[in-house]
Amino acid sequence: MKINEAARLAGVTVRTLRYYDQIGMLKPSRVTEAGYRVYDAKALETLQQILFFRELDFPLREIQALMEKPGYDRRRALEGHRALLLEKKKHIEGLIALADRSLNGEDDMSFQEFDKSRLEDMRTRYAAEVQERWGDTAAYRQEQARTAGWGEDKWRAVSGRGEALMRAFAMRRGEAPQSAAVQALVGQWQTYITESFYHCTDEILSALGAMYVEDRRFTDSIDQYGPGTAALMAEAIGVHCRAQAEK
Repeated sequence: MKINEAARLAGVTVRTLRYYDQIGMLKPSRVTEAGYRVYDAKALETLQQILFFRELDFPLREIQALMEKPGYDRRRALEGHRALLLEKKKHIEGLIALADRSLNGEDDMSFQEFDKSRLEDMRTRYAAEVQERWGDTAAYRQEQARTAGWGEDKWRAVSGRGEALMRAFAMRRGEAPQSAAVQALVGQWQTYITESFYHCTDEILSALGAMYVEDRRFTDSIDQYGPGTAALMAEAIGVHCRAQAEK
């Protein structure tokens, strides 16, 4: 099916699928002579796996790294997804039952139904298991090693540098993402990540750009500097990475 059909089936936007293609996480099965992206059953299966991880709040760059590992076991991952989803279902059913009791006039001041500690504990343990089993990426190891000994002052300094760059992006929201000033900020952002955390290749930068608009947590965090800041960063990063790929 064509990209708009695949997007409609999966409940995502066409822009999302284009981003997944751009960062290499989900390539179309083929591209027609007219330039249309076409997705077959195998591609849709991969998309389903991605969406399972997204439902459990895994960042895009982690999902991509995990699914590209040679030992990635789709069935094992699905078993983990299912266990977490069942726990999520149990939590929601408890809330529904509490609402029903209140609607029926019962004086039930119970608050245990709001407790997400078990769900969060399962999510944390599953994320750790997935990371241990499939997530041994060079970038992850480099970041862990580099930040292990950082104290509060170091973290504050690094965070301050990142916040200053985000504010600079926010001030450029009215400009085109391909403008010289915005592209200069992209270069500074890539350098900041490399110098602070891990070697940020164009491939990694592209994945980060997608994450800024596809992961609500990142979008909300970046947009605190001004609505649309995350979108500008993502679009500008896309322009940069496409230009680098054409060289």
